[in-house]
Amino acid sequence: MLHIHVSSHPLIQHKLSLLRDVKTDPKLFREIVGEIAALLAYEATENLFLKEVKIQTPLTTAMCKQVKEKIGLVPILRAGLGMVEGIWKLMPQAEVWHIGLYRDEKTFQPIEYYNKLPISPTVDIVLVVDPMLATGGSATATIDILKKWGATRIKFIGLIAAPEGITEVHNHYPEVPIQ
Repeated sequence: MLHIHVSSHPLIQHKLSLLRDVKTDPKLFREIVGEIAALLAYEATENLFLKEVKIQTPLTTAMCKQVKEKIGLVPILRAGLGMVEGIWKLMPQAEVWHIGLYRDEKTFQPIEYYNKLPISPTVDIVLVVDPMLATGGSATATIDILKKWGATRIKFIGLIAAPEGITEVHNHYPEVPIQ
């Protein structure tokens, strides 16, 4: 079974139509990318583990829940950068690292040119972000890098995906959800 979630949320659908509209100016386009990224990250993190914590309210102490897991964001450079700010607004504690890839003009294979991952994983879950999942080459290469690094829980968050890209990612990593 493919782990793919296509959001049917009305706000996401509305914002995607604005994003795709040729009349949308560049400033608004960038703002909408961040907004959609935040909404998708909200949906993608619905199954994070929680921990109970005791807090002091203005009146008394209360038992509450907080996210237990440490989250890492990995935008695929450069397009993925536009999604980070929107997600960071929801999760300011998330660690952000960058992976840069370009496509070799002869082989059409992704080539890594930049990697700012720590020596070993410091998070429980990694959210790979890139607005477009076209062929799946960059997403698959990024997941390869993260798996070799030691990441065990990875999710891909994108704004638009082609069937070929989804198939490519799931052929290599069927366990990685695509949001």
